[in-house]
Amino acid sequence: MDLQDIKKIVELMDEHELSFFHLEKEDFNLKLKKGVDADAIMAAMPMQQVAAPVAAAPAPASAPVAAAAASPASGAGPVMDGEAIDSPMVGTFYRKASPDAPNFVEVGASINEGDTICIIEAMKVMNEIKAEKSGTITAVLVDDSTAVQFGDTLFTIK
Repeated sequence: MDLQDIKKIVELMDEHELSFFHLEKEDFNLKLKKGVDADAIMAAMPMQQVAAPVAAAPAPASAPVAAAAASPASGAGPVMDGEAIDSPMVGTFYRKASPDAPNFVEVGASINEGDTICIIEAMKVMNEIKAEKSGTITAVLVDDSTAVQFGDTLFTIK
């Protein structure tokens, strides 16, 4: 990776208002953080992802939602059924290998560890994202061709 590639990443971070970028390859590791207190923001991210939907829920409905969010098997939010599969990088999320190809996975699909579940394009490189465990897809939480950030929940699996 040369300086021009890194400058392009920084421009994309500015364009998409991202504060963190992490790219790791075989013998290369690049982490970029922006902002005065980027470490504190990154440390708080998982709590914000869980707490934000709960805070937005009406008071009577918040008790069951809070219980569901606190349960380790329930995922990171009230509408999720299963364990979250998060984005390992910043980029553009694709559900299929090409516009005319079928989606890698659908809700209800059984997957095995190592199966390709989506592609995330970062710096014009198509990165196949593999399942880290076997199970059944219970939700697809990101639209095709959407920008995602590191840690965004893409799917849930049970």
